[in-house]
Amino acid sequence: MSDCLFCKILAGEVPSDVVYEDEHVLAFKDIYPQAPFHVLIIPKKHISTLNDLDVNDNELAGRLFTTAKIIAQEQGFADDGYRVQMNCGEGGGQIIFHMHLHLLAGKKFSA
Repeated sequence: MSDCLFCKILAGEVPSDVVYEDEHVLAFKDIYPQAPFHVLIIPKKHISTLNDLDVNDNELAGRLFTTAKIIAQEQGFADDGYRVQMNCGEGGGQIIFHMHLHLLAGKKFSA
């Protein structure tokens, strides 16, 4: 997607502060953090929203969550806890239409 910010990050056209990368996902620090530690975890395959996910993407969707777990462990947040969030669609608060998880940590969250 030529106009997708996250696709431009994946292509190296827009800089990012990468925290984790493998052949399927990229995780980088959010430029507008909502917690002391806030990273975005994106699939390297462009999927606009959770609603666009199909059964062929099940493994990739699971990989987003296992990546969140790996990063939380590597950064020392696994024992104290962390939040993983996904917004879907404009009404759900999604701003960038490339499916992604938010991993937030470093503070106590309320319910």
